[in-house]
Amino acid sequence: MKGITLLQPQKIVFGTGCIQTLVDDYKKMGLKRLFVLTAPPILPLIEPTLAELKEAGIHIEVFQNILAEPTLNDFNDIVEKARQFNADSVVGIGGGSVLDVAKLVAAFVHSDQQAADCFGIGLIKAKGLWFACLPTTAGTGSEVSPNAILLDERDHLKKGIVSPYLIADAAYVDPKLTWTVPAKVTADTGMDALTHCMEAYTNKFAHPTVDIYALQGIKLIAANLERAVKDGKDVEAREALALGSLYGGLCLGPVNTAAVHALSYPLGGEFHIPHGLSNAILLPSVMKFNMPASIKRYADVAIALGCEPGKSDEETAQRGVDFIYRLAEAVGIPQKLTDLGIPQTAVDGMAKAAMEVQRLLKNNPREVTEQDAKEIYNSLF
Repeated sequence: MKGITLLQPQKIVFGTGCIQTLVDDYKKMGLKRLFVLTAPPILPLIEPTLAELKEAGIHIEVFQNILAEPTLNDFNDIVEKARQFNADSVVGIGGGSVLDVAKLVAAFVHSDQQAADCFGIGLIKAKGLWFACLPTTAGTGSEVSPNAILLDERDHLKKGIVSPYLIADAAYVDPKLTWTVPAKVTADTGMDALTHCMEAYTNKFAHPTVDIYALQGIKLIAANLERAVKDGKDVEAREALALGSLYGGLCLGPVNTAAVHALSYPLGGEFHIPHGLSNAILLPSVMKFNMPASIKRYADVAIALGCEPGKSDEETAQRGVDFIYRLAEAVGIPQKLTDLGIPQTAVDGMAKAAMEVQRLLKNNPREVTEQDAKEIYNSLF
């Protein structure tokens, strides 16, 4: 069996209402200057938490103006605010973009390195401040991954910084924070989490230690996403999605994603399509492309999605693709790139940009050429 390295937060807390555990833990650590990154819709949910910390003598600076697709320049402005505040700790409470920025602020606030020089794997030199992540979507899994994504405006491409120093000291996954997430965001982020699990399981570097997370995540999300989209207050469905997203996040460090994510980056970088939606619209087309190279694994995925076995692995795997089409339609995911305002004339440029994301394409079970990328994009018009 091939070797694998699993790097995870020292502490992972899961459960409805567990944001209180963050307060209890933080008050014991002796830290005094907390830089909180969040978003305006989240503030009402966390005001009691912030008030309790302030009553304990903690100085808190809240930054809440993080865009859906934060750029390198946005990040540089935010980290400067954290320096001026003289933060000794960082907490991110929000969706994937908020968590990614929080991780990077903690890493770079007192560093002599620049984020622009650290795109790639393993380039951050040292651990930064103590930081914790609390996801409010289910979701990116960023709370437990070593990855952070920024839009590099120099070439309109989303790029990843991957480092063990971007793994949170603590992750608090409180499904209650997702109750107020709108249906569309629930759908987009749920499909993103499902894609993490599916790409990890069918990955060229898949491993039994990660397969457990991936298959369980697929089962939980497939069975509960439509329920949560239709009724955001369905506590059972929300908890299942939050756990499925956590499992997807645990897949990201050791195995990571593949062609769906690589092909989605140009949609976000050039056209500012939300990350989860980009993945959702590409997922079934990439599944069809990959199936010949990994038919048994895609059959396993179909079973985890809840499909009945066919007479052959090919038939079973195809049922999985059909299921994803149906699920995407049921939760309101558009079927065509034209529905997102992307012209077909953009295909050549997007394919060229996707080829730059070799850190993910190398994981794909089937080699993706630039021509393959064009054909996948063109199939969505």
